Amino acid sequence: MYNVLSIKEVKNLKLFLVKDYIQVLKENEQLVECINCDSILDKKVEYLTYSSNDVNKNSMFVCKGFGDNFKKEYLSDAIKKGAFLYVATKKYNEGELVNIPAIIVKDSFVALNILSKLYFNFPEKDLNLIGITGTKGKSTTAYYIKYILDEYAKEMNKKETAIISSIDTFDGVEKFESHLTTPESLDMYRHFYNAKNSKIENLVMEVSSQALKIGRVYDTSFDIGVFLNISEDHISAIEHPDFDDYFNSKLKIFKKCKVACVNLDSDFADRILEKAKKDSKEVITFSTKDKNADIYAYNIHKQGFDTAFSVKTKDFDEQFILTMPGLFNVENALAAVAVTTKLGIKKRYIYEGLKKARSSGRMEIYHSEDKRIIAIVDYAHNKLSFEKLFESVKNEYSGRKIITIFGCPGKKAFLRRRDLGKVAGKNSDKIYLVAEDPGYEPVSDISNEIAKYVSEYMTNYEMIEDRGEAIKEAINYADKNYDESILLITGKGNETRQKYGSEYLPCKSDVEYVKMYLSEYDKKESEEIK
Repeated sequence: MYNVLSIKEVKNLKLFLVKDYIQVLKENEQLVECINCDSILDKKVEYLTYSSNDVNKNSMFVCKGFGDNFKKEYLSDAIKKGAFLYVATKKYNEGELVNIPAIIVKDSFVALNILSKLYFNFPEKDLNLIGITGTKGKSTTAYYIKYILDEYAKEMNKKETAIISSIDTFDGVEKFESHLTTPESLDMYRHFYNAKNSKIENLVMEVSSQALKIGRVYDTSFDIGVFLNISEDHISAIEHPDFDDYFNSKLKIFKKCKVACVNLDSDFADRILEKAKKDSKEVITFSTKDKNADIYAYNIHKQGFDTAFSVKTKDFDEQFILTMPGLFNVENALAAVAVTTKLGIKKRYIYEGLKKARSSGRMEIYHSEDKRIIAIVDYAHNKLSFEKLFESVKNEYSGRKIITIFGCPGKKAFLRRRDLGKVAGKNSDKIYLVAEDPGYEPVSDISNEIAKYVSEYMTNYEMIEDRGEAIKEAINYADKNYDESILLITGKGNETRQKYGSEYLPCKSDVEYVKMYLSEYDKKESEEIK
């Protein structure tokens, strides 16, 4: 499942000199001063790293962090292992670090992006780079685009589309379950380089608000950028102090893309569109409500478990099918249509791609053999995604009792506890509060805080830390209490690890648990019939 390479394993890189790195920092107005660098200006940088656990001989080491968050012990360790030069926002004068050459910069995150781009020889120049931002739907949209482009690539005998998402990463060389929505700059450019060397033409990626805010994509240029939607999320001391900071961070994508695709159905659409027109060379709009949008969807309806909808553009007026559930996914599909039509992809590939599209852990449906119990596993984890999920479920599975299993992460996005508690409390018949990457915070503290908001609307909830145990209990509860029910298991999707402290501990995914316990239910029902 995991195949993550160190950049030590990247081959055939053209190496640049120290003075080349200094020059590119100067051009981007990041250079403050160079200390003890005169004798090494013509020395080749053979390796670039920000991790003291991944240092090679003749390495340039970037001290990545905010202010005093970076520990000089990491730098000392890197120097001992072979780093000959470091990049930081301040000079370290203690002990063995006094005479080490240093490049002082204004911002270490921005500097890392600039340096990584040079180190990997500007690989994005040879890719169609598609960046997607929004509060909800980034992963689904990324996979819709990938499926469409892969349909085209298959027929043209071209390489599979690369993807960097919060679910998986694939770049032609590496394929693994992701840890971050948008990786650190050095890792991101490694993926670009791998894709380029693998003769891949297209790379689609999610762009988080944090990546935009702190500079992970500072000097990264997207051929097409997508703005899906905006809703209050990620508000905390370690993410965004308020909604304006969150919103303004996301709007930065438009300065980084040639073509902007904008969802006119989003909250604050006027403000988003105004910024897109100001900062991007071209704007494409899409909507399920505004007939004047460049990409307009209408006649949206269910066909069995599928979603059918017609799309009108300047080039065609055709019906498409989504076999992935959720009426709200039409907006994500329209974003994919906007991107791929701009890339010149014919509508037959768009049709087949959307029809086949799947995103692991997104709206995955399972049911018991007798259809009494349906389970949906989804990554929904914020207010907007929760609201859309419940709205869609009530429309598509009218009359079924709703059992919701969810939690919130530790030490961040604190408003989710209020928002998810209220949305779930309003719309659920039974709730189980579980662990969802608690980090250093006790799960009981998180669950108790969520419960305060749940209890404003209902009291039929339980706190069970273990997600597997909660899923098992939910199926048993549904069997005993409801004729027909639907379980909504949110937040973790198909992930196989849970963050406790600073570690990601292996665990079964929600999908595995659902399959296992529905199978047990089916076996029990079968035995009772006999």
